[in-house]
This record gives sequence, C-alpha cells and structure tokens, in this order.
Amino acid sequence: MRIQVTGKHIDIGDALRGHVSDRIEELAGKYAGRATEAVVTLSKDAHEYKCDATVHLSTGMTTQASARAHEIYGAFDSTADKMEKQLRRYKRRLKDHHKDRQDPIEMIGAPSYVIANPDFAEDNEPEDLQPVIVAETKTPVMTLSVGEAVMQMELMERNFLVFRNTSHGGVNVVYSRDDGNVGWIDPRTMS
Repeated sequence: MRIQVTGKHIDIGDALRGHVSDRIEELAGKYAGRATEAVVTLSKDAHEYKCDATVHLSTGMTTQASARAHEIYGAFDSTADKMEKQLRRYKRRLKDHHKDRQDPIEMIGAPSYVIANPDFAEDNEPEDLQPVIVAETKTPVMTLSVGEAVMQMELMERNFLVFRNTSHGGVNVVYSRDDGNVGWIDPRTMS
C-alpha cells in the first residue's frame, strides 16, 4: 500500500511519519483486507492541529476521516480512531463487497462547480440568472447499489452522495436527513 503523509505549512518528522504509516497499515490490514492507497494531511489551524485522512480500499470504496486537537499526534490519533470505528462498523460488508458484484466499481468523471454566493456581492440584485462560477473540478460518480451508496456516504463522512444505480444505470442521490434517517432520490421512479 502506498501511504502519503504530508504537512501543510508544517514539517513532518520521521517519527510522526512512521507512527502514521504503522497505524494506517494496521487499520487497513485488520478491517479492510487490502488497501491500495492512503493520503494523510496534517496542518496547523490557529492554535490547533488538523488531520485529514483518506484510505482507498481494494473494493473500490473510500473511507475518510478528520479531527482536530491541540497536539499533532492527538489530531492523527483521533482521526485514526474515527476511521477505525467506520471500518469496524462495515467490516463484514466491506469484505463481502466483491462476492455479489461481478465487476469492480465503475467510476465516471462529472464536472463539479463552485458558484459564488450572491449575498457577498455589494449589489444583491442579480443582473441576470447566470451564476458566477468560482471553481470547476472533476468529481467521480460511482456505479453502486443503494446499500453500497449509503455505506460509501457514511465512510466518507458526507451529507449526501450522487451515484449511478447498478440496477438501472440512472443517477440517484442518498442523503442524511435531519431526523437521522437516510433519504434516497431516484428520479426514474417519478411519474
């Protein structure tokens, strides 16, 4: 597994790099079988340290976690604890992931845009209905079952996930509701 540990505006020493690598390899081996890549970014934000970690699993799924602490080791350890909780929760489903699936998870690239907030403009009256695009990136859209999409959304700690449904190939959305349940939007079933 390739593990990339980087610091954003801070130097990462060999001891911390070794600690991070050992813990990520332990988590991946214990809960996920084989992981292909891990990216851990440590940064300083005011008086706290922040850690963001992403681990790409051989099943095609991705798990993400982040945490803050007053010490850099504490920030990483909290992040690793969150990731361990996610992986423990889904261990059986992650290991059985390829048993029902004939092909690996397919991904397509879709454009993703960041639109300027009109409230920040001096004049709140828009001249036309064309939004100002601040940034444009490419976002992967995975082909998953609804259950896999819910699991992926929770593993990535997101509020929603756009995916292609394996049963019909249409674009669907799963999202976290305020009542704690998960919502599912399937435009194909609308009449």
